[in-house]
Amino acid sequence: MSVGTSSAPGARDAGSPPAAPRPPGDHAGLGIDPDQLPDGLVVADEQGRVICFNAAAERITAVRARDALGQRLEKALPLEDLEGRRWWQLTDPYGGLAIRVGQPERNLLLPGGREVLVSARYVRTRPTGPIRRLVVTLRDTEARRRTERSHAELIATVAHELRSPLTSVKGFTATLLAKWERFTDDQKRLMLETVDADADRVTRLIAELLDISRIDSGRLEVRRQPVDIGAAVGRHIQAYVAAGQPADRFLLRVQQPLPDLWADPDKIDQVLSNLLENAVRHGEGTVTIDVTATASPREDEDTGTSVTVSDEGPGIPEESMNRVFTRFWRGSKRGGTGLGLYIVKGIVEAHGGTITVGRAPGAGAEFRFTLPVSAPAYLA
Repeated sequence: MSVGTSSAPGARDAGSPPAAPRPPGDHAGLGIDPDQLPDGLVVADEQGRVICFNAAAERITAVRARDALGQRLEKALPLEDLEGRRWWQLTDPYGGLAIRVGQPERNLLLPGGREVLVSARYVRTRPTGPIRRLVVTLRDTEARRRTERSHAELIATVAHELRSPLTSVKGFTATLLAKWERFTDDQKRLMLETVDADADRVTRLIAELLDISRIDSGRLEVRRQPVDIGAAVGRHIQAYVAAGQPADRFLLRVQQPLPDLWADPDKIDQVLSNLLENAVRHGEGTVTIDVTATASPREDEDTGTSVTVSDEGPGIPEESMNRVFTRFWRGSKRGGTGLGLYIVKGIVEAHGGTITVGRAPGAGAEFRFTLPVSAPAYLA
């Protein structure tokens, strides 16, 4: 992009008469239409007068381009720092140190107190020469505020979820230590089993936080091994039956033959655990799991494996479908952190797969994830 070069509108040689302000829409010589940029762009000439004020800058500052063009920069863009100091007087780009090349991005305030992210680039004809162009970029802080709110909500959720089991653990251990001799063996066993279950709950929550951190940073590792997906689903069903769920609540249908699947068995177990728990806890009737061969979600593979988990409950409202895989979405008020499906999506996508949600034939919820077989090259 050639913003700030000698061909930019408004440029003139020393001693020549001042150029007329560029009318809105006249971007010849900039190399790109600044109005097409997603961030605000303000360019001032060597005299500190605005020669470019793009559409995003208009939107962010609520200043019209035709009012800003030709104005002194400090008047067209009257910025203050968070301590109320005039930003252009403080930084003095035209009269300050000649070795400066710009200003890093920082929070500044527009008139009325609106916060924006501002950075500046000083364009000189030679390394320590006078400024030929001052290029200022503006970004709205709304995206960052949303991120900060998401982090704050995550912290609040985690604090709430940790408080309950830790309070239980502390209460039971303090009681046992203080009154050990007063309890029967059965009472001690019950309290210790409760402590053990609460410790498992804390461990699961910490594991969820680690998964979220890895997903958000793109560092979720996938260690691929051969996985028998049908057998993995069967183990989860057996665990639910052992915990008291009726065996006839589950229907497992495995299409044969299935392609050999190479995936991370622990993470696939995590996906299955979340989807089945979601169906058992929030759904009703029979939970049906279909495992089938399907087209691979990857262009360089022909086959993949698809797993569909459906129930016969009330399903997910149409207006909530696009929020199911976001953080903190809860299908009901029956507990949970609202992080499970967000993690499921991250794990599936880390495998190169896809996951969707819809309405099951029996009107309940239906989750379907598809994985590429991802066989090693030596097996191809």
